[in-house]
Amino acid sequence: MRKLPIAAMLSAILLTACDNNSSQTQNTEVTASQPLAVIWNGTESAGVKIGSWGAETKLTNNGVKVDYQSDHYRPSVKFHPEKPWDWSNYSEFNIAVDIKNLSDESVQVYISLTDEAGVKEDMEITGSRARSLTRAVNLGKGEEGTYFLIIEGKFVDTDAGIREKPLPWQTDEEMFVTRFGKKVDLSRITEVAFFVRGNLSDKQIEINNIRLRANPEYNKDYLRNLVDKFGQNAKQDYPHKIDDLKELKNAANQELAELKSGGLMADRSRFGGWKNGPKLESTGYFRVEKIDGRWWMVDPDGYLFFSHGPANVRMANLTTLTGIDFKDEKVRYIDPTRVTPEDSVGIVSVSDEIRKTKYVSSELRHNMFTWLPDYDDPMAKHYSYRREVHKGPLKSGETFSFYRANLERRYGDNFEEKWQQVTLDRMNNWGFTSFGNWVDPAFYPNQQVPYFANGWIIGDFKTLSSEHDVWAPLPDPFDPEFARRAKITIDVIAEEIKGSPWCAGIFIDNEKSWGMPEGTIDQRYGVIISTLARSDADSPTKAHFTEYLKGKHNSIEQFNKAWGLDLANWQAVSQGVKLSAPYTDALTADLSYMLESLSDQYFKVVHDTLEKALPNHLYMGARMANFGMPKETIKASVTYSDVLSFNIYEEGVQPEEWGFLTEIDLPVVIGEFHIGSTTDAGLFHAGLVQSDNQADRAQMYLDYMHSVVAHPNFVGAHWFQYIDSPITGRAFDGEPYNVGFVSTTDIPYPHMVDAIKDFMGDIYPKRFKGEFDSPEYK
Repeated sequence: MRKLPIAAMLSAILLTACDNNSSQTQNTEVTASQPLAVIWNGTESAGVKIGSWGAETKLTNNGVKVDYQSDHYRPSVKFHPEKPWDWSNYSEFNIAVDIKNLSDESVQVYISLTDEAGVKEDMEITGSRARSLTRAVNLGKGEEGTYFLIIEGKFVDTDAGIREKPLPWQTDEEMFVTRFGKKVDLSRITEVAFFVRGNLSDKQIEINNIRLRANPEYNKDYLRNLVDKFGQNAKQDYPHKIDDLKELKNAANQELAELKSGGLMADRSRFGGWKNGPKLESTGYFRVEKIDGRWWMVDPDGYLFFSHGPANVRMANLTTLTGIDFKDEKVRYIDPTRVTPEDSVGIVSVSDEIRKTKYVSSELRHNMFTWLPDYDDPMAKHYSYRREVHKGPLKSGETFSFYRANLERRYGDNFEEKWQQVTLDRMNNWGFTSFGNWVDPAFYPNQQVPYFANGWIIGDFKTLSSEHDVWAPLPDPFDPEFARRAKITIDVIAEEIKGSPWCAGIFIDNEKSWGMPEGTIDQRYGVIISTLARSDADSPTKAHFTEYLKGKHNSIEQFNKAWGLDLANWQAVSQGVKLSAPYTDALTADLSYMLESLSDQYFKVVHDTLEKALPNHLYMGARMANFGMPKETIKASVTYSDVLSFNIYEEGVQPEEWGFLTEIDLPVVIGEFHIGSTTDAGLFHAGLVQSDNQADRAQMYLDYMHSVVAHPNFVGAHWFQYIDSPITGRAFDGEPYNVGFVSTTDIPYPHMVDAIKDFMGDIYPKRFKGEFDSPEYK
């Protein structure tokens, strides 16, 4: 794993002028151009220190110039007050900053506000109580302007069920959009930071005039009539926006004519491998092999194979909540024996009887649409129902799929079958070699594009959780019910793929919250600490931990000494131990072992079950995210996985962060990545990695993929996702991202298609010859 920084690269500059905590009373007469308070502008901020890590800073006449270095994963510049800023008396306000991009390419700049934590001499935030709120914005080459983040007010307090809402007032300024983090304690702000993540090249910006401003008056209709009948932005024009049905059909017919002349690229085997390359052993199934220091997949016929294509090629999670619900509780019934989680379920039909109990559950949501079909309209077949919601103000509700409706408008009654064939034709025409995770099982019987099967292990088994969880709690892998449910899930997968050689591998689960790879003890081992507080009777994993501790520490006295506790007997351990910082070294070592033991049991259960049901197919792991990839879990996954999988939402595979994989020496696939833009797509959020526009998006895609094939371990990368999210947010969690290769009207983004063809056209000979190789991995 990447080591924590030994020493921060710091520049501390003490600036003198007026008190930075002045003007602490809200002034409703202040305009957007008049600051409530100056945080820093080079001359008017007393007691503010500027620190940097992985970045060089230099004061200029225009502020502070920041050079973010690409050999650091998260280079940052940090502004720290002599005493915490107190912004708690402000109500409707935002923080604004003037930024200029001095780079030759676009840059995604993150802003973070951190509260409560102490500040060490090296200006690294410490303490488990610290909370950060992080937002991001993209600046194109040479772009400059004022960028703002709304901190308090109706905009923040209004949960509209969209991960990001449209601008609430008219402005030419750009807003930092939601990235991650929670609300912070505005009475104790200890840091304002600007950073980049996973940048592949050095980036330079200039920062000036950080200030607090009163929010201007809102546009009262900013959340009304957002969506037209095609599911597009009703208030904005942009390229490829559809105005009428004729235009939609013409676009479809034009693409169909172009796809007729497509097919596999000339150097491809029937499975998409490199038929002009070396011929290896043919086993009839996909496998992996290391050749000349570089890992490859090998297709069933023995040709080198690189897996690239979209994940989430399905319509199951493309519905959006309409603000309508039903009083009849039968609509919310969920079969406890199901094997498909709610966000992967297709259309859920609602009976006429239940529809008689209809009511408006959210006027806010319902008023976002300029059109929704009546129940007797032919388009009403695209209504569905979401029985569970992960995030948002509604816990359930009626949904509608504009994408499905547009497919029917494009292709007619047999739109689902036509969509499947068009999708297959696109994959081959564009040069993709496979579908990634979460492809609709309707594609499993196809023999045109390889795919990866997937499954979730869900059921009524015990779970493990902590306050740092991002998605659902972890399963308790020591619970026998977990093993039983794993078998049920994997047996279903086996029945669906029927031993097909076109199934390249199998993913089970996704982005589990094992713990952070770095950070405080609580962040790294939160799930273990929370489990230790439970009783043995309540948690099979806790009972396993108790037995481990009794075996390692011969007596309760030795255990107390090692952990710094004062427990009466082992019975007290069995009943639950509540831990808090500071933690002894021995305790931390035990936490590490227990996390590895927990991870090992999970991967062992899944591997062994797959081995029995599907012995010829690759186990691709659980697609770990950066918030859930501690070294202990990675170590366990290495033991049982044929291919490791990580979801990497960065500019690319940055050597400092991912060089450790060369030491593991296993093949790796990227389960998810994406890049989006809002400037010319009509959506409110670009996704987790932002670009300046569609042309820049395509270039960033190319840069990302070049970094993937430069790493000797990577055998594939899967883009998330095939289709843009709904503009009003997908029903399950409100994501409204421009991350599709096609829009909600099923029109491909031409810059992206051209970039895909350019990259995939000669990937095999170039990677085989080492033309992408990076010296960092030698």
